[in-house]
Amino acid sequence: MASKVINIFDVGDYERHTVEAAHLLSSGGVVVLPTETVYGFAGLLSAGPTLARLRAFKSASSTGPTPLTIHLGQRDAAARLLGDLPELPTRLIRKLWPGPVGLIFKVAAEHRARAAREVGVPESELYDAAGLITLRCPDHPIARDVISATAGFVVVTQAPTDNKTPAHRISDISDDALGSADLVLSAGPSRFSKPSTLLRVHSDHYDVVRPGVYDDRILQRMLKTTLLFVCSGNTCRSPMAMALARKILCEKLRVTEDELDNRGISVLSAGTFAMPGSRATPQAVDAVKDLGADLSKHRSRPLTPELIHQADVIYTMGRSHKSAVLALAPGAAGKTFTLAQNADIEDPIGSDVSVYRALAQSMGPLIEQRLSERPLN
Repeated sequence: MASKVINIFDVGDYERHTVEAAHLLSSGGVVVLPTETVYGFAGLLSAGPTLARLRAFKSASSTGPTPLTIHLGQRDAAARLLGDLPELPTRLIRKLWPGPVGLIFKVAAEHRARAAREVGVPESELYDAAGLITLRCPDHPIARDVISATAGFVVVTQAPTDNKTPAHRISDISDDALGSADLVLSAGPSRFSKPSTLLRVHSDHYDVVRPGVYDDRILQRMLKTTLLFVCSGNTCRSPMAMALARKILCEKLRVTEDELDNRGISVLSAGTFAMPGSRATPQAVDAVKDLGADLSKHRSRPLTPELIHQADVIYTMGRSHKSAVLALAPGAAGKTFTLAQNADIEDPIGSDVSVYRALAQSMGPLIEQRLSERPLN
């Protein structure tokens, strides 16, 4: 076994152990890290002996399109390695990271040379002979925290297993490999049982190199411009805001609701405690109908990390809902706001239709204001 195995969610001092793991990586050690898809062996890109150890693990496990994949703690760190990007690659990074998606980019020769000098490694450690680099920004709090605290870029390869299948638990990793790591952070089974999706990114399109957690249908949906409203049960406040926002956007763009979707704009709602499939309350349906919006087909859905990542901007009905969003996806802080500034929108559940009508009337101007602040592309 490894010299140290930490069940990270069972310890009392989480930060101390993540800092210890980051220090080990910065010093040239090898750390087993959990991600949302598999466990991986991580090391510092600029540490030559560490790369040799990781390549030995790589040869014993399933191989990908590049020898070693750089994992980022924050998606913004990709800019150092990629340079200026067109709109589509920029949107892929913004919409799909952090998440179970690896992206392959072709980088211009002049930027490759400059990035290699800045990082302090041979260009061949960053890019292959065709100028391609594979990057991943995992959506796992431990991987994100450790990598972000490490001094330098981190590369990760899948942990070797005895049966050549991905390691979704620490117990899946072969004993020999586990014993050679300097530190193991255990966090239970990975969230997904599939590998990360791998995309080859071009200036104006992408190709699916390896299907995984997200298929192309899901990717197309995630890449839409998406506005998300969040409340508790997803039967009153957030559906009403969703219906009114759709009406406002349709009027601005002079399209029907069906055409709005074809324009690549999606307006959704979800609840932090929602049960899937519930209808909007009759009072909510009547209140927005008076204003020309339709909630008759609404069915509730629970808030998920995938919905959060899909959204370009998120408006919550209260501060507790904002906290719930950030608990599921801390990286969403820059796009999550309460619909009413410095105030909560009270839940009308149990009230008569006059309360709902007053709420709908007050929501319209709030949504108009928010859309003027952050217009959807």
